[in-house]
Amino acid sequence: MTKPRAGDSSIGHEGRSPRARRDIRRRLAVPVQRYVAIPVGSRVARYFGGLAVLETIGRRSGQPRRTPIGGRLVGSSYWFVSEFGRDSQYVRNIIANPKVRLQIRGVWRDGTAVLLDDDDARARLRTLNRLNSSVVRTVGSNLLTIRIDLD
Repeated sequence: MTKPRAGDSSIGHEGRSPRARRDIRRRLAVPVQRYVAIPVGSRVARYFGGLAVLETIGRRSGQPRRTPIGGRLVGSSYWFVSEFGRDSQYVRNIIANPKVRLQIRGVWRDGTAVLLDDDDARARLRTLNRLNSSVVRTVGSNLLTIRIDLD
């Protein structure tokens, strides 16, 4: 068996595979999101136009689950990009039940979430809130565009 050489596309930074780097990013980001970003973001989202609170129904518990998201309202649809794609808990909840609620500027609205696998998530980020988009690009490892069609 030969040793991988520098420049080998299967080996990433510091000898780690791209998948290992994604796992490290996720392991570092999830605790920060759980204990800082979600509690703080949920409280301040109503004051900022680029932030909203997404409420899904837990696929196992059946209980409401809320997470702050950064995106943009375009007509009657809210667009955003999930940094961990189908590995995100709220995306798994959406797959189980696409009916969601979205709080925008303090007002709750019902909607249906649609996962857009074929959308260019990096290009979509360029149309959304710059600060949030830069964080998603930096932390994210499996970007996925999501559109919520509001009732």
